[in-house]
Amino acid sequence: MAAANATTNILPTPPPQKVKVALCQLAVTADKQANLHTAERAIADAAGNGAQLVVLPEMWNCPYSNDSFPTYAEDVEGGDSPSAALLAGAAKKNQVVLVGGSIPERSNGRLYNTCLLYGRSGQLLGRHRKVHLFDIDIPGKIVFKESETLTPGESLTVVDTEVARLGVGICYDIRFPEMAMLYAARGAQLIVYPGAFNMTTGPAHWELLQKARAVDNQLFVATCSPARNEGSSYVAWGHSTAVDPFGEILGTTDHQPGIVYCEMDFGALEERRANMPLRHQKRPDLYALMDCARGPSEA
Repeated sequence: MAAANATTNILPTPPPQKVKVALCQLAVTADKQANLHTAERAIADAAGNGAQLVVLPEMWNCPYSNDSFPTYAEDVEGGDSPSAALLAGAAKKNQVVLVGGSIPERSNGRLYNTCLLYGRSGQLLGRHRKVHLFDIDIPGKIVFKESETLTPGESLTVVDTEVARLGVGICYDIRFPEMAMLYAARGAQLIVYPGAFNMTTGPAHWELLQKARAVDNQLFVATCSPARNEGSSYVAWGHSTAVDPFGEILGTTDHQPGIVYCEMDFGALEERRANMPLRHQKRPDLYALMDCARGPSEA
């Protein structure tokens, strides 16, 4: 199948809205039921404070470890998923668009790092399975290989919701600029990355990568991390953050549990893109990025 040239074939964004966003930086423990209650309370608190879009962290229902993923995994497609049931019910009860962080998903004998997205009526709008698995080895610092237990996803995820067109990535996905560029070409207004950077990569790259993806693509970026637990085998950096298309931080926090609130005015996308018309200044005669999931004439 021929692919769309994402350098020139750019889809329009939906009509802009002003949206209050909540990034719920949750304390995660080995007690799954407690994690579900924590998430449920945070979603309700965020909605009670006026949030229209609520985001949860990566692996919010279990410890982040290869030992935990198989034990805590749930069969979402088979209907055996307490976490998915909670997310759907909370989105409907609180009338919010919910980016459900990520959970370990079991499907056809494989495990995935999966984000579920729900609309205000509790309907499942989309599912993103982490495309780029976190396999790193920094001598003397950190070694982690998700591929020991997880399978990479096979598709990108752009979803139209009641508040915006969202692109979704999970943690390590943020390191791949081509993915964000394709999301921008598909008309995404905001890319959401539930993620759990660590104490080595977090201080060095967490904020840098968010600003890079936002500025390069002239859109909003939001990240949501678990809170830091010094006693866990994998220690998260925290610092859930929202960034605007000019690279300015709209909201952030430290490593403690809490909720980050900010307002995103998606009307700013048109203004920033008019001020600095990067899309019209690209050189398709010299380079091109191809979107393998879209046909060459798809609009």
